[in-house]
Amino acid sequence: MSEYAIVAPEDFDESVFRLIGKEWMLVTAKNKEGKVNTMTASWGGFGVMWGKNVAVTVLRPQRYTKEFIDQTDSFTLSFYDDTFKKDLSYLGSVSGRDEDKISKTRLTSTDANGIPYFEEAKIVLICKKLYAQPMDPAGFTEAGRELDGEWYPEKDYHVLYAAEIEQILVRQDG
Repeated sequence: MSEYAIVAPEDFDESVFRLIGKEWMLVTAKNKEGKVNTMTASWGGFGVMWGKNVAVTVLRPQRYTKEFIDQTDSFTLSFYDDTFKKDLSYLGSVSGRDEDKISKTRLTSTDANGIPYFEEAKIVLICKKLYAQPMDPAGFTEAGRELDGEWYPEKDYHVLYAAEIEQILVRQDG
């Protein structure tokens, strides 16, 4: 089992652009029946809203993991070193509706107070859901209208989730 240090959000100095945009993250939650599901994501951010340290992520309505996020108050965002890129790619391309996709990776499920993540993570953000809002295509500005056609040809707009970062765990055992 990995050893983690708890890092205060104001002391967390990793590049969100590298972590989310280049290395990707897993969004992981447990449903009411106790089943865990995860998906790979490369869109999101960290910041401050409502006087709280928050993480923002977006999920398309057809994603199975969205059903899990909608059934719970808490979820995790976790990050991995490059040796897990193939696993993250697989988890982002196969649905947990169709198979037990986690069992086909090298990841080991664990939890923090019942909130699931994976032992192999180098960084884990334990998040409490504060806000969920479907994206509205009318919100695209003139400069952003081309994004609607490029990213939403099926009109399957993401749901934006803002969550308080309750704890950041950083792996200490290499």
